[in-house]
Amino acid sequence: MNVHIVNASTSEAAGEEARHVWTRAEAQAIYDLSFNDLLFRAATVHRRHFDANEVQLSRLLSIKTGGCAEDCGYCSQSAHHASGLKASKLMEVERVINEARKAKAQGATRYCMGAAWRSPKSRDMESVVAMVEGVKALGMETCMTLGMLNDDDVLKLKDAGLDYYNHNIDTSERFYSSVIKTRTFQDRLDTLERVRNAGMKVCSGGIIGLGETDEDRIDMLVTLANLPEPPESVPINMLIAIAGTPLEQQKKVDPISFVRVIALARIMMPTSFVRLSAGRTEMSDEMQAMCFFAGANSIFCGDTLLTADNPGEDKDTALFNRLGIRPMALDVESHDHDDHDHAGESQEGGCCSQDCACQTATSGR
Repeated sequence: MNVHIVNASTSEAAGEEARHVWTRAEAQAIYDLSFNDLLFRAATVHRRHFDANEVQLSRLLSIKTGGCAEDCGYCSQSAHHASGLKASKLMEVERVINEARKAKAQGATRYCMGAAWRSPKSRDMESVVAMVEGVKALGMETCMTLGMLNDDDVLKLKDAGLDYYNHNIDTSERFYSSVIKTRTFQDRLDTLERVRNAGMKVCSGGIIGLGETDEDRIDMLVTLANLPEPPESVPINMLIAIAGTPLEQQKKVDPISFVRVIALARIMMPTSFVRLSAGRTEMSDEMQAMCFFAGANSIFCGDTLLTADNPGEDKDTALFNRLGIRPMALDVESHDHDDHDHAGESQEGGCCSQDCACQTATSGR
């Protein structure tokens, strides 16, 4: 299918969105558009599916920090790196629920919980399930990132009512082994397939600034968009270069290039939430505004992302006020429908039986 560069009609644009398989050449052609044409196209797609002046607020909590067996080159939580971060035990269930309660009071509608594991141990799953059930009881969407999951883990999370499972592919398949060697790119895809097959929603994106090329960034988005179903949530992180990690000397990402990635993600995955994730402390207000215009419609609120800094509520509120952006309300009707579906499955005996959560410079794995 030809890629219409500019002045695409509504019917043409709708046809492009409906196609299932993106080619690298198509994605590259869009990425290489003049900046104004790219932003116009992305903003047009965004407005077709979302209120352009609403942004989803999510909160991320590290429920188990440090000591991860994976060697992700960007991550201070890896036991392979001399970042000085001490490992902690799994957080108590009631403390997690209390933190979620605070987040909801501050406007968050989705609560994401991350543990620095290669994969969860069976002894920890009871607590993890209780966390999901407790946060869901508050009326919030739930998301977990725990690393690789087996079929039993998947079933337990599904039965607990988990809405989203986060497992970022991080970068392109070609570049992946330059950043992570303890797990393969295919391992990532296998986990995403288990999550999807279990009926949970997928949250998966990547990191910009690892040393990858523009082509790697495009290939990463092609991989995500061409999954059997694109992720419902796509976090795009800008690397926070952390001392003691192999990537501590990485150069800062060019802001225009980052906005191009956001715009391409919006065009290729028109109905997904595109989350402006880690790295916002390094972004100017103007850069964030361009990202919102290009189709980003979700952020993590709060002062901390796992172990990395994040703009606080006061700064985000001030920026939203300047831009005329409103926090997105939870779609209660849709959320209740999901809960009813889940309850029905439980009564019938459940459905079919999922990121190592090694993360710091990113929103989640």
